[in-house]
Amino acid sequence: MNRTLLIPALLCAIALPCAAQSPLLSEKDVAALAQELSGEIAKRNLEGITRFHRQRGSQGFHAAAEIIVERARAYGLTDVQILQFPADGKIYYGTQRSRQPWDAEFAELWEIVNTQPTIKISSYEAEPVTLAEDSESADVTATLIDVGDGTKESDYAGKNVKGQIVLVAAQPGAVQDLAVGKFGAAGIISYAQNQKSAWSGEDENLIRWGHLESFSPNKTFAFMFSLKTAREYQVRLAAGEKIQLHATVKAGQHPGFTEVVTAVIPGSDPSLKYTEEIAFSCHLDHQRPGANDNASGCVTILEVARTLQRLISEGKLERPARTIRFIWPPEVEGTLTLLNGRAQDPKIRIEDLVVGHQPHLPKPTAADQEELERVKATGVVSMAEWSSGPALAKRIKAVIHMDMVGGNQNTKSVFHVTRGPMSLPSFVHDVAWAFGNFVNEQSYNFAAGLPAQYPLVAPEGGKEPLQALDAPYSMGSDHDVYQDSSFKIPAIYLNDWPDRYIHTNFDTAANIDPTKLKRAAFIGAASGYYLANLVSTGRPPDDLVSVIASGEQARRASAMTRAILLPDVERRTFWNAQSNYDSELPFNLGVFLGNFQASNPNKPKPALEAAPSGDGLLVFKRKLEPKGPLAVFGSDYFADHAKTAGISTAPKVLEYEGIWGGGEEYAYEILNFVDGTRNAQQIRDAVSAEYGRIPRSLVVEYLKDLEKIGILEQVK
Repeated sequence: MNRTLLIPALLCAIALPCAAQSPLLSEKDVAALAQELSGEIAKRNLEGITRFHRQRGSQGFHAAAEIIVERARAYGLTDVQILQFPADGKIYYGTQRSRQPWDAEFAELWEIVNTQPTIKISSYEAEPVTLAEDSESADVTATLIDVGDGTKESDYAGKNVKGQIVLVAAQPGAVQDLAVGKFGAAGIISYAQNQKSAWSGEDENLIRWGHLESFSPNKTFAFMFSLKTAREYQVRLAAGEKIQLHATVKAGQHPGFTEVVTAVIPGSDPSLKYTEEIAFSCHLDHQRPGANDNASGCVTILEVARTLQRLISEGKLERPARTIRFIWPPEVEGTLTLLNGRAQDPKIRIEDLVVGHQPHLPKPTAADQEELERVKATGVVSMAEWSSGPALAKRIKAVIHMDMVGGNQNTKSVFHVTRGPMSLPSFVHDVAWAFGNFVNEQSYNFAAGLPAQYPLVAPEGGKEPLQALDAPYSMGSDHDVYQDSSFKIPAIYLNDWPDRYIHTNFDTAANIDPTKLKRAAFIGAASGYYLANLVSTGRPPDDLVSVIASGEQARRASAMTRAILLPDVERRTFWNAQSNYDSELPFNLGVFLGNFQASNPNKPKPALEAAPSGDGLLVFKRKLEPKGPLAVFGSDYFADHAKTAGISTAPKVLEYEGIWGGGEEYAYEILNFVDGTRNAQQIRDAVSAEYGRIPRSLVVEYLKDLEKIGILEQVK
């Protein structure tokens, strides 16, 4: 026997089911999804979106939104809208200060030779990524001066940069207040590198997406260079050459709207279709081309929508009990705006939910009319109010969020099925991993030459196994908003990481794999469809109980591995908090379905490392407003309110690095664990179990600061 085939064969016999054993869904439903989902259709839609520079509120974003709307309507979805929320730089939507839209018409950078612009260096028309977001109009001729990183005053020592253009290694927004505000520079050129990964700096031709600070008083412009171009200029400058540049920019912020596209597949259960929804989310904004980040997520949830709608209309899938909603917002700020604000009224009546004036709407029934009266009784009178703000947030019971789901092997990406934070344990993550693991098994068997009924391979895509990871919670996209303690909506997060081309001009459609898109779509579609149909029968289904138990075993095994790394003095705290987290999982169905709420009278209370005393006894609860996490995009709620509250420094917790997490993760979960019953030491123990030991003093300091700025109030 060929020894190379022996191990896979044994694995198949011992561990990996070679026949398709579909989790949770029937074989008929799995087959219908597998056959209809198309990576090629998704990629064709992606190629359309990546033509546009999709910055917030811009003409490019609106053009991409129109593509989504056209496709969604063509696919038969209902209530397809572009919701508009005023964005003037002053309005707050929860913790997000609205940023004015930003557009650019023209930008070029030339090198001057013999007093004439001779060598074109950058062109916004050719590569929009070369102009930093939030650049302002300018017409400047100036000398280029290298100031190194540019983030410290010492970087400018002995250099007269007033009226000149500075070359910096940092992001433009990190240097503008110092370079422009304090030292008077006329503009910035940045060669900031990408997020750290094993491939950082390997390709010197990458141009990184750059951005200035939206609310800085020191308005300026910034161009982005590749590392290769920056080094060429540094060599010339180091040799004493004087380099003059001419920059012309026509760009700037302007009052306008934050736009969010939404569409739905109506549910069938009159008692649920207007009260509970499952949402699919992504983010439509980004620089051009922005293929994996995040055109891939946008077109994949669009493909889920097309597939579910078609299969339902053809009778191959039953219409789900709950309504399924699809959302295409700007990242983080769009989701916060959607869940907090009220969209401008498009003059669509709430009656249009059931009137059935659109041919693809199911014919309204007497039960529909009764449900409509219940909806009206809540005071909701328009589709704008229905489709945004607290009414929408209350109806969403779970989210499938996709951000970067299509990277091929060139991107070096690894696909993750990411769990929620420990502060919001939910069985929905076990549901997602059940389907993720199913795709892993099927795609591995296919690649290894073993039987695989559902390999989910696209004709124009790759054939390698998916190898998805069942990953612990990580931050960085709209799932953070949904799972914040002010909303408490469990979110499945499907994502690639690392990606060596993220946020660069090389994030192109050529690096997107249709097979990967199809597999991500299957995991999302299967998870969302299952959750949309999960209704109470008095007890959770046996297959769901098995999936939850399997997930808990996997988490405990992972926790044991982590615990080995801890000193004995820390291990007990870790186990106490970790055990409390696990014990909640099988009894937390009510987070998603009220009818499945179960009680566990024997659930252990979280034990403490030592008896709490002093500040460790402090208990806080979160105020009803503002809603949202404090880590938002382009604005800083804490900084905006710190001065008025008498706080002069940023929270020290943001600088803390633990074993498994950093400052932003700690801050997010400290706020999330505040529930009016946990004291400060219990919160400290909980975040220590999640990210590594942290001094109680940092936790207490942050809680007190949150009280000062009006996020929390102390429970006496």
